[in-house]
Amino acid sequence: MRIEIMDTTLRDGEQTQGVSYSPLEKLHIAKLLLKDLKVDRIEVASARVSSGEFEAIRQITGWARHNNLHGKVEVLGFVDGDVSLNWIRDAGGKVINLLCKGSLRHLEKQLRKTPENHAGDIKELIRKAEAADMQVNIYLEDWSNGMINSEDYVLYMLDSLKDEHIERFMLPDTLGILNPEQTFNFCRKIVEGYPSLHFDFHPHNDYDLAVANVFAAVKAGIKGIHTTINGLGERAGNAPLSSVIGVLRDQLNVETGVNEFEITRASRIVETFSGIRIPVNKPVIGENVFTQTSGVHADGDSKDNLYYNNLLPERFGRKRKYALGKQSGKATIRKNLEEFGLSLSPESIEKITQRVIELGDKKESVTIEDLPFIISDVLGSDAIDYKIFIKNYSLSLSYGLKPSASVQIEIDGNLYQETSSGDGQYDAFMKALRVIYDRLEKPLPLLTDYEVSIPPGGKTDALVETVITWSFNGREFKTKGLDADQTESAIKATEKMLNIFENNEMIAGKKNLVNMNDNN
Repeated sequence: MRIEIMDTTLRDGEQTQGVSYSPLEKLHIAKLLLKDLKVDRIEVASARVSSGEFEAIRQITGWARHNNLHGKVEVLGFVDGDVSLNWIRDAGGKVINLLCKGSLRHLEKQLRKTPENHAGDIKELIRKAEAADMQVNIYLEDWSNGMINSEDYVLYMLDSLKDEHIERFMLPDTLGILNPEQTFNFCRKIVEGYPSLHFDFHPHNDYDLAVANVFAAVKAGIKGIHTTINGLGERAGNAPLSSVIGVLRDQLNVETGVNEFEITRASRIVETFSGIRIPVNKPVIGENVFTQTSGVHADGDSKDNLYYNNLLPERFGRKRKYALGKQSGKATIRKNLEEFGLSLSPESIEKITQRVIELGDKKESVTIEDLPFIISDVLGSDAIDYKIFIKNYSLSLSYGLKPSASVQIEIDGNLYQETSSGDGQYDAFMKALRVIYDRLEKPLPLLTDYEVSIPPGGKTDALVETVITWSFNGREFKTKGLDADQTESAIKATEKMLNIFENNEMIAGKKNLVNMNDNN
């Protein structure tokens, strides 16, 4: 059995408050969805919204036509004579997803029409679409309320339109009100009543049941599911593609054609373009979901992968991690040491474990990149030898002028100094640093994420923790800094990065992170 996936990140997902994509961002996401993720169809915009939307559709349809994917690009249109139809056609669109009324209340209160009038208007628009060589899909908006309160109307609309040239009938739970039992019963009734028609299910997540309702809809015989990347969408959002793919494959044993391995990358790109952070506990794509915290779990995984399930991180381009903190055990430390190619004595592991627990008790976050520093501190080894010191820096911020930074840095006992300007004080600092490294022909990792944590209450004397994610040769690592000033905490994190990078052969693409003799 194969389920068709239509992703509406670029239309319904863009209805998330505060999200607006540029035409180039939309084109990039469209390529990612169709070429890399290999979803079956994408919905990219609503008709008549703006000139920016028109340009985005024009660019996407132009690319899709060149790549023989034109029929996979869909645009939401309205029952407004030929206004939406012409707008979509002029933008290069070939498929219109026609927004019709799926509940009697919506029809009477919003359109103030009779069912007969509405069905007649839809049929007239279908004729015009056929003449323009365009394909029509039908949304029955508020279908879930329609089935609850006006089922006869829903069936009347399906009876009126079932013989028209409509490729797909799309059934939205517009307000996210359904539970899985209702979803199964309503979908089963529709599918069995009209076996020759193709039905999609379009869930919303107001009760946090969107993915569960997808499960029920597919069990009932629905042929297509609508998703968004990261679950973006109006109010509580839509069903996230990542979770839907996991449930369909592992719980229902159905195929989709979606390339699972690309899901994480797509999620990160949409996170960047949308500005909406992925929650750390978001299934499949969240930062923490493949991280074991309990030492008991690390011990079980060491013995026979006792705490694995079918959602293996490698399926989604990720790796399993073992968090360091007050719940860490010796097995957690061993698991992390394996990442570094290190083998320490039981006595040394015990000492390191105790230090990690002590730090966790003090509510300090401990990352895997901190481990070599902890080893060096606890065992008195040379696991991390600080060779790079930021000796002095001056940051300038003046109204009407670009921020600037003067930086003096010591590398292997030699001093280097540079001044640069940037879009902010830290950006100016990094640009000055990069000038020094370029002059020395030394590589620098790329900053890929910058996260600031301030204690609740917003006290001005509170410490600020800045966690920066760096990337080099396809590998990512994190460093953190702590200071009362945000920029200074970022500079502390950067100094730590420079020394990890200098010492860390694994991150630099070589065999081991550190070469260390355990004499304890």
